[in-house]
Amino acid sequence: MTPLNLPPYDYRLRTLKGRQMILDNLRHRFVALTPEEWVRQHFVHFLVDHKGYPSALLGNEVALQIGDKTLRADTVLYTPTIQPRMIVEYKAPTIEITQKVFDQIVAYNLLLHADYLIVSNGMHHYCCKIDYEKRGYTFLKDIPVYSQL
Repeated sequence: MTPLNLPPYDYRLRTLKGRQMILDNLRHRFVALTPEEWVRQHFVHFLVDHKGYPSALLGNEVALQIGDKTLRADTVLYTPTIQPRMIVEYKAPTIEITQKVFDQIVAYNLLLHADYLIVSNGMHHYCCKIDYEKRGYTFLKDIPVYSQL
């Protein structure tokens, strides 16, 4: 897999029926190792191990219902009272971060009303804080540590 612009971690791999699988510590199971999953697992470990995010408040592949359509937010950080606080959208390292990617995460946020949105392809990471009162957003220079949210 491609080296990422994220700290390395001690991941666990397994082969099942000829497919590479990686352990997802949030879902407590092995999942198919795709380029996007490679980014997700590294980014979640970055949040937990380097930014102090509690793994108990993070969820991967969170189902969202829009009418009869089900979408999946890649990772959602919740408050201790189970309110969405942050949404993270991942792309494979070879996928450019475009307006279409931001449109996707904004659509998820119409349902979740999170305060922070992050988009990452493992190489580039973009984080913005939503200001609902001023109806705007601010891009942050870095991913905030959990205690600063």
